[in-house]
Amino acid sequence: MVNEIIFTVNESFDGGYEAKAVGHSIFTQCDEYDELPMVLRDAVKCHFDEDKMPSLIRIHLVKDMVIAV
Repeated sequence: MVNEIIFTVNESFDGGYEAKAVGHSIFTQCDEYDELPMVLRDAVKCHFDEDKMPSLIRIHLVKDMVIAV
């Protein structure tokens, strides 16, 4: 069994990205998409004890698109 944590990531209205862990009270944000891995690792390390730390982080990017009809 793979021990992983899943984050849903949305583009922020103010720019940047907002991330929320599924099933955990972990929230974080960053300005650039390239920063996400580092920011998510830091958030997970702050939330879990070392013996309970997930081995993988999965990022689910949600992109809303509005089009005119």
